[in-house]
Amino acid sequence: MSKPRLWTKDFLIDSMTNLILYLVYYLLIVTIAIYASDNLGASPSEAGLAAGIFILGTLVARVFAGRAIDRVGRKKTLYIGLFFFLITTLLYYGVNNLMLLFIIRFLHGAGFGIAGTATGTIIASIIPNERRGEGTSYYAMSATIASAIGPFLGMFLNSRGSFSLILVIAVILLVVSFITVFFLKVPEAELNEEQLIKLKGFKAENFFEAKAVPISIIGVFIGLTFSGILSFLTSYTREIHLVHAGSFFFIIYAASILVSRPFTGSWFDQKGENFVMYPSFILYSIGLFLLSQAHQGFFLLLAAVVIGLGYGTFLSSAQAIAIKVSPRHRMGLATSTFFIFIDGGVGIGPYLLGFLIPVIGLRGMFTSLAIVVFACGFLYFFLYGRKKQQQEQLAA
Repeated sequence: MSKPRLWTKDFLIDSMTNLILYLVYYLLIVTIAIYASDNLGASPSEAGLAAGIFILGTLVARVFAGRAIDRVGRKKTLYIGLFFFLITTLLYYGVNNLMLLFIIRFLHGAGFGIAGTATGTIIASIIPNERRGEGTSYYAMSATIASAIGPFLGMFLNSRGSFSLILVIAVILLVVSFITVFFLKVPEAELNEEQLIKLKGFKAENFFEAKAVPISIIGVFIGLTFSGILSFLTSYTREIHLVHAGSFFFIIYAASILVSRPFTGSWFDQKGENFVMYPSFILYSIGLFLLSQAHQGFFLLLAAVVIGLGYGTFLSSAQAIAIKVSPRHRMGLATSTFFIFIDGGVGIGPYLLGFLIPVIGLRGMFTSLAIVVFACGFLYFFLYGRKKQQQEQLAA
């Protein structure tokens, strides 16, 4: 029996749109703090806020986008998000003080949150159920590719004093995406009267999908650990005198994910969630430990490979689980719930870890994060893995 088709026109358009969203995000996230310091006289903490407030805007938008997406329409929500993301990108040209930059960064993050929730929900409705893990893995590669290209291109252009060129590239990419989405055919949710009534009001169930919460709780801790890499890797590589090797870390990390995704996605569908989830925790934990003990460039880049295998597998597989366990008409809420928790962990992580570093140092911090990830394997067992194992045993 042949598998249902995965690589459709709509799958490719939605994945490309997500790639562009993340490219614009990474182009600016790696340069905005420097821009704030050099052009607006921001202190280090103010420059950090200019970068981080984007995530706050994303979080707020995801809460409301997940609730509204199936009422407003998935494609219409994507258009709204893209348009808002484009307009707020153009607003950077008018920035002349820090307060205005903070406001624009928050609004820019909101546009990203709306559009990102829409692309994630649309892809979930396009992917055949029989290829849920594989399809989600391939889709998630769009963000992975952006994480390799975006920071490199952003830092390259910024080193030549071309922040305005970064904005031009961002605007062109978003305009192309806006036009391309016109050709996207989206299966819209058909809500009955009872479901529409339930979506009204400010109840928790209208902002979060309860069935997606268990796997999302684990996502908070995993997001927190990854924020340690994002926020402190540069400082760490300076401290251990491996700056040159560190510059290749995210490229190697992304390559590791790209190579592994086709296999892990298929295993998710064929062998079940537990088959890929438990190794993802172990590999990610080992990768963080290798990072904490690196004294040579080889071991630093080996850590990038192992972290890519572990964290990358968790991210796509956990997203697939959140959607799989939720009702089809609440895919938007399931998608936003998962990413709200992940983004929350990434957002609060640097602040919390900042208190830990003076006490145990950067090596100690990465060792501690390795322990946290390993413990997440047990948390997964109690929140989801045990139940899934019992279901598989009954089915057998």
